[in-house]
Amino acid sequence: MLEAAGVTCTVIPADVDETPEPGETPSAHVRRLARAKALEVARSEPHAVILGADTVVVIDGHILGKPADESEARAMLRRLSGRVHQVYTGVALWRDGDIRDAVDVTDVELCALSNDQIDRYVASGEPADKAGAYAIQGLASRFVTRINGSYSNVVGLPVALVCGWLDEVCA
Repeated sequence: MLEAAGVTCTVIPADVDETPEPGETPSAHVRRLARAKALEVARSEPHAVILGADTVVVIDGHILGKPADESEARAMLRRLSGRVHQVYTGVALWRDGDIRDAVDVTDVELCALSNDQIDRYVASGEPADKAGAYAIQGLASRFVTRINGSYSNVVGLPVALVCGWLDEVCA
């Protein structure tokens, strides 16, 4: 997504436990993980500009991460069916020992899904590695009836926010 916006970057995965802490709010959770990911990579790349990010889907205050299996994916999609939920993305930008962070939130509404639609979607394999068991930029785009907020945030990165930061710190 950053390259599409004209930003040259290298992806370096960070090994961070993404388990929510007891009582942690969705906002605090994604902020903590984004910071942890940025700091983890900064240990090996201390002179780079580093962006960490984490995205979760939230419904009724409950965090839906990546489904463990097809059964959990189906359960998540049933829960989201016909309802509005929120997508939270935490971002953290590290440069020369300084770090800034933010959380972006977008409301997403899915249409009512039949069991057959859910089964076909899960069988596609797309939900396997996606928070909330869906990808708005993929096959699940057909289920999204409206969004309020940043589309790129739902994909996994609030591009306008991040590019604004990069313009500031890299100028």
